[in-house]
Amino acid sequence: MYKALGVCFSVLLCSALVSCQNQTTERRQISDLAKPNIIIIYIDDLGYGDLGSYGAIGVRTPNVDKMANGGVRFTDAHSSAATCTPSRYSLLTGEYAFRNNARVLPGDAPALIQPGKPTLPSMLQKVGYTTGVVGKWHLGLGDGNVDWNDSVKPGPLEIGFDYSFLMPATGDRVPTVYLEGHKVVDADSNDPIVVDYRNKVGERQTGQENPDLLRYAADPGHSKTIVNGISRIGYMGGGEKALWVDEEFPDVFTEKSVEFIRKNKDNPFFLFYSFHDIHVPRLPHPRFKGQSDMGWRGDAIVQMDWMTGQIINELEVLGIANETLIIFTSDNGPILNDGYEDGAVEKLGNHNPGGPYRGAKYSIYEAGTRVPTIAYWPGMIDSRVSGALISQTDLYASLAAIQGHDLVAGEAVDSQNILPALLGLTDKARDTLFYEAVAAVALRKGNLKYIAPAPKGKKNPKFLARKGVESGLSFEPQLYDLSVDPGETENIAPENASKVKILQAELEKLMVAGIR
Repeated sequence: MYKALGVCFSVLLCSALVSCQNQTTERRQISDLAKPNIIIIYIDDLGYGDLGSYGAIGVRTPNVDKMANGGVRFTDAHSSAATCTPSRYSLLTGEYAFRNNARVLPGDAPALIQPGKPTLPSMLQKVGYTTGVVGKWHLGLGDGNVDWNDSVKPGPLEIGFDYSFLMPATGDRVPTVYLEGHKVVDADSNDPIVVDYRNKVGERQTGQENPDLLRYAADPGHSKTIVNGISRIGYMGGGEKALWVDEEFPDVFTEKSVEFIRKNKDNPFFLFYSFHDIHVPRLPHPRFKGQSDMGWRGDAIVQMDWMTGQIINELEVLGIANETLIIFTSDNGPILNDGYEDGAVEKLGNHNPGGPYRGAKYSIYEAGTRVPTIAYWPGMIDSRVSGALISQTDLYASLAAIQGHDLVAGEAVDSQNILPALLGLTDKARDTLFYEAVAAVALRKGNLKYIAPAPKGKKNPKFLARKGVESGLSFEPQLYDLSVDPGETENIAPENASKVKILQAELEKLMVAGIR
């Protein structure tokens, strides 16, 4: 059952549709009526080249490809950062991560987004949506001194979500439990949970002390408490009944997502389905093992595709697929060995996770943030490939536009309304794009990409070298023309000093204030 759209969106969308020769009369009429349910499917560490529709080799992704072939498949869409916590922060706040000093967080970090901060779910709540988040969180919880045996807050419920079922941090960090609402699932007061990221707690063995107990080897940082045969970052004691089993993630998270959809099918809802796949540790369910030619990383991609398909299928069974806008994307680019020896490097074959682009997760080069992105809305969005330049930071302003919600001062300060591009009505969106990585920042203007030089004395992070990742950090300015050099192989900064100066000034201005 379609819901009423805001007047602003109807006028904008109708005028755009009139100019599109290939739009049908039916679609023009729908544009006056539809207020969509919204689902963001947020994959972890999925590279530009990791889907069949983006050229993957050695793995099939029919469910995601169905969306790509039936919606808008973007070729120049970006996460706001090359790591997960900053990207998640930017997506939910419409604000670049550096403005809140957002970095990859330990598992016991306090809540990064504090109550009162405008967020995408709080904005949608105000206009009548029921909001939910399922899956990986990694944005901090509580006040920095969490008692995992009591109510854990503030968290998602304090910043705009009506429902939450979480992995508190990441799969490779303790605590290895689920959190529903404010409570750890299956917590036992007789076996209290203790978490420490500095000193060993509890009686569980560690990967450092007992490497023979591991299902595969881990680097020193991932060699603390062992749970389910995998050593993690940090120490955890207690909570035996509450421990997750990694192989059960696809069923547990998908079941919770489907329950939320079914419960709210008759009213507008927003679901942020934040996958753990294909992040490490990769332990796909047995039914997906051997389903790719690339070992467990490839099998995790197959598992991710199945999970996505379950959401699509449920919408179709409930008869609300045509009322639902799905945005599918990834929090950053790909990584092969990210702390565990799971065969991802050895079994890669001819597959290129970053597609034609240089870099990887953590890197300022294109593969760090250029990620597969699809907008799918049956009956509303036509199939097309779009070269529009967009950022996940823009989802806030664009989804606000659907509601006719005008952003106020201090709200989503870096978000731009790219709704026509998101709906496949134009290839015009951003002209400039800000990049943020572990060791560098960059600015894109048109096809020119400027990477700012690092301050003298700053060093390349050693952990990136161990992972085989090019950070992009340099003590000299870098400039690339992506229209002729998408692989960023030729630095043209030396012969383009005037362009470098202009882009440098624009980058410095952006980092002082937002666009509003």
